[in-house]
Amino acid sequence: MKTKIGIIICGLLDNKQYVSDAYIQAVKSAGGLPIVLPMVKSKTVIQEYVSLCDGFLFCGGGDITPLLFGQEPDFGIGTTDITLDLFQIRLMKVILESQKPVLAICRGMQVLNVACGGTIYQDLNQVDFETINHMQTSVSRKDISHKVFFAPKTRMQRLLGDFAYTNSFHHQAVDCLGSGLIASGTTGDDIVEAIEMPSQTFVVGVQWHPESMLDSAPNMKQLFHALIHYAEN
Repeated sequence: MKTKIGIIICGLLDNKQYVSDAYIQAVKSAGGLPIVLPMVKSKTVIQEYVSLCDGFLFCGGGDITPLLFGQEPDFGIGTTDITLDLFQIRLMKVILESQKPVLAICRGMQVLNVACGGTIYQDLNQVDFETINHMQTSVSRKDISHKVFFAPKTRMQRLLGDFAYTNSFHHQAVDCLGSGLIASGTTGDDIVEAIEMPSQTFVVGVQWHPESMLDSAPNMKQLFHALIHYAEN
């Protein structure tokens, strides 16, 4: 039987829950069985999700409600959905307790950080230091935008080398790291672009969208292959 990867919904739109097809295809192409996990208001179902799946993929999406990481809303904050936030954060905490592998992408990386007690820059246009533009406006989402440099002896360096060219579609970013997490990738302006939890076999977050780059940057497939590998074992 194929390794079951739970893909947590990206968000809600017009009373529908959705997952972008690129995530589903990325898991499928890496040899996993993608299973979409909708939002539910039930602790029992969350436990059943964790028991059902071998590994988990948290997708990109909207902003996280600032109160959930101890802040008041600032100028530049985008649309939020606290019900979705609470579901994803609770699910992340249960998954981490289970020690099953996680790949968290863009918003998913921020959910991982908040679930571990970390904080988020609500809008990079509002910070008091200079940054590059992290919200690219290219024709295709597979186009590259900037470099990410990986820290020595981290899982990200072992998977992708000393650096990688990535796309970039975020106006928020990790600020203070959550408990147990390390920053394993940064851009030239010191914005955290990858995090991981060394105490677990595979808990990795990336701020870019590797699922959109599988054709333009085949090395991004390593992230999904690693998720499947650790979910099998």
